[in-house]
Amino acid sequence: MAENTDKEALKSAKEAEKAAKKAKQERIKQSKPKKDGSAFSRAGKTVRKFFKDFTGTCKKIVWPSGKQVVKNSLVVLATIIVIGAVVALFDFGLTKIFDLGEQGVVSLAEYVGDKDATETDAAETDDTADAAADLLAGLEAQDETADEADETADEAADAAADETADEANEG
Repeated sequence: MAENTDKEALKSAKEAEKAAKKAKQERIKQSKPKKDGSAFSRAGKTVRKFFKDFTGTCKKIVWPSGKQVVKNSLVVLATIIVIGAVVALFDFGLTKIFDLGEQGVVSLAEYVGDKDATETDAAETDDTADAAADLLAGLEAQDETADEADETADEAADAAADETADEANEG
């Protein structure tokens, strides 16, 4: 008899478990929203809802008055002008410093040499001045080479353009 009671208890436990699963599945089905209509009609409803919410939000915005817009615009323009002037001054200053740097490498080396008037320092200064002069000569040579390459490229482009024009006139 104990076996029958255990089997019956096990059987009723399984049935209760199945009933609980079915109840859970039904709750899940009921909690999901039903899809009414086709995808196009649902999309149309969604778009309508978006624009309705959008217009409602736009009505809540506190728009600035005309005077506030003009005042804020002038503040922005003034800020742009001030920042532009600061950047221009930095650019101008750095350009002058670097221009002086190219011209002043030799004079700086000579100045340092004049400060230390010993014979060894004078020889080292001469070497430094010579190295600086060589460096400047090399930079100038590079500039000349680049200019010559630009001229050659321009001449080649002009020749190609002339040939193309001649071919077009012949054809």
